[in-house]
Amino acid sequence: MTKVLRSVVTGVGGYLPDEVVTNADLAKFVDTSDEWIIERTGIRQRHRAAPDQAVSDLAVEAARRALVAAGKTAADVDLIVVGTTTPDLTFPAVATIVQRKLGCPIGVAFDVQAVCSGFVYALSAADGFVARGRSKCALVIGAETMTRLMDWTDRGTCVLFGDGAGAVVVEPMEGEGTTADRGLLGFALRADGTKQDLLYVDGGVSTNGQIGHLRMQGNQVFRHAVVNISEAVFAAAADAGIEVSDVDWFIPHQANQRILEGVAKRVGISHDKVISTVAEHANTSAASIPLALAKGVEDGRIKPGQMLLLEAMGGGLTWGACVIRL
Repeated sequence: MTKVLRSVVTGVGGYLPDEVVTNADLAKFVDTSDEWIIERTGIRQRHRAAPDQAVSDLAVEAARRALVAAGKTAADVDLIVVGTTTPDLTFPAVATIVQRKLGCPIGVAFDVQAVCSGFVYALSAADGFVARGRSKCALVIGAETMTRLMDWTDRGTCVLFGDGAGAVVVEPMEGEGTTADRGLLGFALRADGTKQDLLYVDGGVSTNGQIGHLRMQGNQVFRHAVVNISEAVFAAAADAGIEVSDVDWFIPHQANQRILEGVAKRVGISHDKVISTVAEHANTSAASIPLALAKGVEDGRIKPGQMLLLEAMGGGLTWGACVIRL
């Protein structure tokens, strides 16, 4: 049988800033309560980056942990793809800043801007390099400082988000071309720019020259999330050649506990197969999937050889899903 080159996840790492902001903390200056937030979102706390921490700093910490887990060093890295919507600077890319801070050699480094879908999009981009033999050791990172986009007078959005970063090391490995192979087995990526007004930031370099604040029509986002993500989940499973029932762990974007449960129910995944960390760190946008993955690996639930199904939806609207055998 002809061998095929697969992109295999060989190391996982996550990082959350030290400062924890509880719902009770928010209730001191926002018209909300712990009960209100938990009932509607499942969130109990979120982490906030220190004033002197840039998103690249969070990304570097997560990357270091992923490299250790993979038995690699910064000297091995030849590709860095960062999913983020909160870059250090307008340019250069966060990926190049991470490259410098880690001390990686000259290679390929770029960012992917798909908001909460950024990590799934970034994995797909990296797969295009690794599975074609153009990268021997890739870092794929989701990193965000979402608290810096918040309007702290808008209780419908400011309670939902937190800061953090997650990373994976992806390396080429030969497989048989079957679903028994380790690696990235299937993708489904989607975007619908006509839905921009449902979730966006009202600032930008070429519009008003401001950072802006996050704006969201929560009920509409919820409705589109459950329907659209479910379609992408089935499409990614079909692309991988598996059934959704074959999945060992469902690792969704940690946006809202109700969305997690709604998608899982719609695609027929039992709640005991869902990795949920939204209560611990809220919605960390592109960082939420790798953070949940890192948590599941760290606590021993996720084991080598298991089939994982990742999914996310973010502003754009963008959404997508990915199937991985760890």
